[in-house]
Amino acid sequence: QTIRIPPFADEIDPAIVQLSSVEYRNPGQLPDGPVLVVGAHDTGTEIALENAAERTTWLSGRDPGQVPFRIDRPFGRRVGVPAVMFMFDRVMIVGNPLGRKVRAKLHRQAGPVVRIKRKDLAAAGVERVPRVVGARGGLPALEDGRVLKPASVIWCTGFAPDFSWIDLPVFPDGALEPAHERGVVPSEPGLYLVGLSFLSAASSALLLGVGRDAERIAGAIRANHRAS
Repeated sequence: QTIRIPPFADEIDPAIVQLSSVEYRNPGQLPDGPVLVVGAHDTGTEIALENAAERTTWLSGRDPGQVPFRIDRPFGRRVGVPAVMFMFDRVMIVGNPLGRKVRAKLHRQAGPVVRIKRKDLAAAGVERVPRVVGARGGLPALEDGRVLKPASVIWCTGFAPDFSWIDLPVFPDGALEPAHERGVVPSEPGLYLVGLSFLSAASSALLLGVGRDAERIAGAIRANHRAS
């Protein structure tokens, strides 16, 4: 994977400290003054909440929604999380229409925020702002035309798959990952994938589901070895 940071980040004034979510560790890394957190999913909301007590904090990005229960409360632990995990592992699979619909949606946009709730951010004083769409005069420019003047920017804009190390004709036009059937690349016998998002189910990139995928791929490798 590679960190996904928009190219216009290079146009932001060098005096403004910029960190990716991978580089960020704690509020002590940041200079005094406002912080702009770009990306409003789990990592972005947690970093924004962590900084709000010490400085003006702007959180930029589309609101992806939120899981409607607290995962660390009794209902969440006993009912909510097990129900969601069952859906991820047994219902949202590529073998049925619902699973394929969910996969297509999750490949276009992130799912709901899991841990932090909107009211947590509001109570902490985090200010929600529109998407950052560029830089103007060395400052981050928002979708609504406003320009912000932060002392620091933290990019929580996710990751992109990086298969540049695979030098084989297995990428359809514009595809970010090899064409495969639940991890088996039919055009290149001997090439297999595991651990990808929604390889066979919504749980494929989680510990919950990766073992099942790995077992199936191991079986495919054995079958291919016997055939050869």
